[in-house]
Amino acid sequence: MTKFFLIILGLLFFVSCTTNEISTDDDTNPDPNANIDYKQEMRDFVIGISEYAKAIKPNFFIIPQNGIELVTVDGEDNGASHTAYLNAIDGHGQEDLFYGYDNDDVASPSVENAYLRTFLDISKNAGNTILVTDYCSTPSKMDDSYTQNSTNGYISFAADERELFNIPTYPNPIVGENADNISQLSAISNFLYLINPQNFATKADFINAITATNYDLIIMDLFFHDDTEFTAAEITQLKAKLNGGSRLVISYMSIGEAEDYRYYWNASWSTNSPTWLDQENPAWAGNFKVKYWEEAWQNIIFGNNDSYLKKITDAGFDGVYLDIIDGFEFYED
Repeated sequence: MTKFFLIILGLLFFVSCTTNEISTDDDTNPDPNANIDYKQEMRDFVIGISEYAKAIKPNFFIIPQNGIELVTVDGEDNGASHTAYLNAIDGHGQEDLFYGYDNDDVASPSVENAYLRTFLDISKNAGNTILVTDYCSTPSKMDDSYTQNSTNGYISFAADERELFNIPTYPNPIVGENADNISQLSAISNFLYLINPQNFATKADFINAITATNYDLIIMDLFFHDDTEFTAAEITQLKAKLNGGSRLVISYMSIGEAEDYRYYWNASWSTNSPTWLDQENPAWAGNFKVKYWEEAWQNIIFGNNDSYLKKITDAGFDGVYLDIIDGFEFYED
């Protein structure tokens, strides 16, 4: 009887120890990303950027590019509008809507076009301006892009180079050309998306090329070559159209990826990367996915005097064009 009791006791002790070990492993090694709502984290990031920028400059425009699913609470095209997100922004940028989704200069699939337009219309109906960049170079397709976007109530730019390093020579004159003084995003009739200044030898060349146009809005980079920032005086020059009207100048800023050619990049990250830095984007060398919800990355982007966004507001830009908003897709997948 005593021997049997000791055997049972031993078995109970073994099961108890095994259970405790399993429980301990689960508790000490949980998946840190298991309960993250990646869409909401991106919304919160954009809302924080908006609140910070508008506290400095109330009429500063916030324009996220792509990631349009964030306009609904559940990310579905029939979902309820996400009011806080829609109220924090002033426009939406969308690439490849009518041309370029699969290949440049090729019409985008109708199913994808319809899907995106459902979300874009939610944002438009909330009072936001929709900026579409289609990638096409054949004049007839560029004309079609401008026509279809206009029909849908969107402002568009037909980019004949995906690298966005040039001012297209077609159409001439530009669509919707006017001599108005533009102070509101909702007042624009056209825009130029030129964030890669590689074809311009000097800042003066770049400035002269832009001021020789009549676009209502310019989307450009804060930096010229070698991390040289455009100054407030230079941005003021760029706000003048050739015909005497004034325009808005918006700065590009990627918030869903880190770029190894930016001023904030630390060479030591190649061997000792911060916790928020993730794998390199195979489609764009030098661009790295980021855990955008982490405070250390967000501090690089906004919220303090050394941040990227503070540099943009100090330079006199009228707003910011936020890229890689769809970074949530990488983590959801």
